[in-house]
Amino acid sequence: MGEKQTLDEEFQQFAAVRWPKLLRTAYLLTGEQHAAEDLVQSSLERVYVAWRKVSAADDRDAYVRRVMVNAHARKHRKRLKEYLSAHDDTGIGSDLPERGDRIAQADDRAALLRALVQLPPRQREAVVLRYWEDLSEVQAAECMGCSVGAVKSNAARGIAKLRAIPALANAVGSRGTW
Repeated sequence: MGEKQTLDEEFQQFAAVRWPKLLRTAYLLTGEQHAAEDLVQSSLERVYVAWRKVSAADDRDAYVRRVMVNAHARKHRKRLKEYLSAHDDTGIGSDLPERGDRIAQADDRAALLRALVQLPPRQREAVVLRYWEDLSEVQAAECMGCSVGAVKSNAARGIAKLRAIPALANAVGSRGTW
């Protein structure tokens, strides 16, 4: 088997295994299913072209996240208002802890997703990377291409805005703090 074929198979396996997590992150960044699919696909196209370099990286996931965040930032540099579609079939939230009440869990998830798309793109990126992807401030800064201080301030502002949204506060407030 040739080196190119081996690299192609390695990339295909990487993309297949990572697709659900990448799609979830992209959906949280874009707030829309089709845009998320496009973002993941275009990011994986870029990664494929550089797969020899990516496959040698210490953290392939970090490399791909960085490509995805950069692609999203490029596309949304101008301030655009984004709307969350009424139907969500992404499977986002499937890794949230069980609370026993599926209706409350679905309501909380819907409120959170509607709230996330109200944030400016950089704040949304910081909140998603820090609190949904559970990256450290340093990892998020590398992914966003900014300083740790910028991640801290964007995440703090984003969380403050989320806390100020009454629908979200009402949905989450009675079941725990965040």
